[in-house]
Amino acid sequence: MTYAFTDLRAFLDQLRRDNDLVTVEAPIDSHLEAAEIHRRVIAAGGPALLFTNVTGSDFRLVTNLFGTARRAEMAFGERPLRLIRRLVHLAETLLPPSPGKLWDARDIGGELFKVGTRRVQSGPVVDRVTSDVRLDRLPALTCWPDDGGPFITLPLVYTTHPDRPGASNLGMYRMQIYDARSTGMHWQIGKGGGFHYAVAEGRGQSLPATVFLGGPPALILSAIAPLPENVPDLMLASLIAGRRLSQVHGSGPHPLLADAEFALLGEVPPRLRRPEGPFGDHYGYYSLQHDYPVFQVQRLAHRHDAIFPATVVGKPRQEDFFIGDLLQELLSPLFPLVMPAVEKLWSYGETGYHSLAAAVVKQRYKREAMASAFRILGEGQLSLTKFLLVTDRYVDVKNFRATFEHILARTHVETDLYVFSNLSMDTLDYTGPTVNEGSKGVWLGLGDPVRELPRQFNGTAPAGVTDVRVYCGGCLVVSAPAYSAEPDAPARIAASGAFSGWPLVVLSDDAARATRSDMNFLWTTFTRFEPAADIHAADRRIVRNHIAYTGPIVIDARLKPWYPKELSCRDDIAALVTKRWSEYFPAGNIAMGDSERAHLD
Repeated sequence: MTYAFTDLRAFLDQLRRDNDLVTVEAPIDSHLEAAEIHRRVIAAGGPALLFTNVTGSDFRLVTNLFGTARRAEMAFGERPLRLIRRLVHLAETLLPPSPGKLWDARDIGGELFKVGTRRVQSGPVVDRVTSDVRLDRLPALTCWPDDGGPFITLPLVYTTHPDRPGASNLGMYRMQIYDARSTGMHWQIGKGGGFHYAVAEGRGQSLPATVFLGGPPALILSAIAPLPENVPDLMLASLIAGRRLSQVHGSGPHPLLADAEFALLGEVPPRLRRPEGPFGDHYGYYSLQHDYPVFQVQRLAHRHDAIFPATVVGKPRQEDFFIGDLLQELLSPLFPLVMPAVEKLWSYGETGYHSLAAAVVKQRYKREAMASAFRILGEGQLSLTKFLLVTDRYVDVKNFRATFEHILARTHVETDLYVFSNLSMDTLDYTGPTVNEGSKGVWLGLGDPVRELPRQFNGTAPAGVTDVRVYCGGCLVVSAPAYSAEPDAPARIAASGAFSGWPLVVLSDDAARATRSDMNFLWTTFTRFEPAADIHAADRRIVRNHIAYTGPIVIDARLKPWYPKELSCRDDIAALVTKRWSEYFPAGNIAMGDSERAHLD
């Protein structure tokens, strides 16, 4: 696709022409109701939604902008992927330079001339600029029953390094609205805006911040992209948009993106924290309440008829899944350039991305694969990866089942399974002992197959196991006693001998649910276990300070008592949305999906 949208409205106009945008004129409440409508529409693969009558708000609300692969692809277009592949090719072939090579690369100069920003005298975002800030009049969503309040879910947070104004960051960090003039600032570990704040706070200074809403879809996509630190996100946004981004100067501490719908101008004071959360997050569970910095809004700029963009996250697949996969496609040509021995790399959105990734790497000498594993786990946001599968033979890493069987057929668990404890962890992952802390695992499957994988279980299950299911070759999923009833069940089951010959057994609260699809297996397994605490084996011994496991490996993916709750709609809201469906969509052409299940089977 060759679309290049100048702002949110251009994108909506195209969706409207494609009959992929529906306007909801019935009055709706941004507290729980709008989110449940959104979830049912996205579960059915439905259109983007423009709500024109949000109770208590002065603005229209749009959701589900990227809720199908097609709409996400439209927002990108094919141009940035083509350009990145061309840049990688030049990086690999241009040196040493010659007149002929430079002449052959002349096409890229014109393209790169369009990348960057340009100063303009005015723009729609400054139609209205006021110090009378009323964040409580925004149609911000409260998405789940236990959420701490309404959240801005598609904020584009712009900051600069206190010492280097040219070193900017555009990131997306959810923002809980506390009152008319302040929000939380959910700066997780490993995020660029948080690094800027740490420098300012260390000096006792406030950090100026500007939060944009709307604008070219490219802004949203670039704010989520896991770019290396100090690489300006606006460069990627400009690359995706195919033009220089217009900026208006003079309204605040930062230039304003002229085509945005809103701009919130303010600062984050040092050493000021407020409780933020809970929040129903993209792992499919609540992230709990914790203290975070506070964003104090001093001025508000917006278009005269501004549209407020929002998203809803939860059980897979939601909008973030389609955006995340496309970003991986866009950035994948860069991986071999940044990490030369890494040929393929894929993180699985069904696990929240950070919980699981797989890589195909070069192994030109023995155990070089581990050098690549360390490289991946040390690279930007990839450093938050909890579990990494690594092979040196080709496999389609996007096909998880094929990749998993590929690893299990080749692994020597005595030497190929590594667990690293006492490390930092993704803020949203609650499987570790405390927030931001946990462990990582690396599982190698190298060379040629060393076993024929079993595909049918005919034995007798150990006591307490009520259901045994084959997920794939070499992997069983079993229903075991609840963790609260028998915490040590994994060790007992691993040592029982009942599953000898199977490389891997996963303990689940519901084996039937976990094996119903690849998505179910990924979500119910990798979001529910921590390597250091939940990997067990029939036996283990220390060999040269390495834990040498004897199979089968048993992963305890049961829900633990301290885990946050799985997300679920409130019964009265579900009933209300069901009752009012024909009011929202009087034409009767919008299917009602199953929001409780989402895309899980």
